[in-house]
Amino acid sequence: MTVERFGLVTGAGKGLGREIALALADLVSGVAVHYHGDRAAARAKGKAGIALRADLTKDREAAGLIAGAEREFGRLDILINNVGPILIKPWAELTAADWERMFRTNLIGSFLCLKAALPGMRTRRWGRVINIGYNRAEQLASFPTITAYAAAKTGLLILTRTAAASEAGSGVTINMVSPGLLEGGILPKGHHIPEGAAGTFADVAGAVRYLVSEEARAVTGTNLVVAGTWKM
Repeated sequence: MTVERFGLVTGAGKGLGREIALALADLVSGVAVHYHGDRAAARAKGKAGIALRADLTKDREAAGLIAGAEREFGRLDILINNVGPILIKPWAELTAADWERMFRTNLIGSFLCLKAALPGMRTRRWGRVINIGYNRAEQLASFPTITAYAAAKTGLLILTRTAAASEAGSGVTINMVSPGLLEGGILPKGHHIPEGAAGTFADVAGAVRYLVSEEARAVTGTNLVVAGTWKM
């Protein structure tokens, strides 16, 4: 049943973000769809919706994205931090700009959106924040071709759990959903993907649907891995 709640999905112009926005539209009264480059479709399944542009690597634009959603809907109850591009590059060739871009897009932008959204959620004593991670974010291992990306996603997991602990008793839950390889996503060059190893956008959206539901009200600070048998 649709409830009078409103959500925002970052990076929702296509792919995984779009799938999550469509799934969220089944549960809420309105969805704000964030995009940076190409303009996204603002309506999902006939629900009230808006498309908001912002560069989440910039502090003011990240905070302004949350403010824009709150102005449109009067409130923001659900935040899905989906933006998180990957950089595949040998670690020794990384530049300082590469590191900064990975941390800005995968960690700092999510932090800024989270920080801006929390006050309203606390006031209403209900909120859901879900950060989209990486299925190996908890593995402190060698990542020679995605070093900066992996470090940023591990940082996002630490942020997720820290914020979740600080919001205990506030009615706000904060979790991470961590996809592995996804059909239609970016796959490593030259890799053979065994049958059943790659998930789908719908698989990840299903995990998000659960975590924003009332059934998950006692679930917070978790990292829900949706990766099939990839790297098991």
